[in-house]
Amino acid sequence: MLDIPKLLSQELSLQPRQVTAALELRADGGTIPFIARYRKEKTGEMDETQLRNLFDRFDYLLELEERKETIL
Repeated sequence: MLDIPKLLSQELSLQPRQVTAALELRADGGTIPFIARYRKEKTGEMDETQLRNLFDRFDYLLELEERKETIL
């Protein structure tokens, strides 16, 4: 199983804490505009573009892992 947050931090040149914080905020129901505007202190000043790239890549990798599990 991939360590998706670690992989994302390397791919997108972000700190692991930024990735973890952004993913937690999203899991709690935060939208990209809300997180970018009102939770900058938690995400290390990530903007909407960075958040969108992070979430899109996270969704892709998660789906890929699920497909791998199904096939294997």
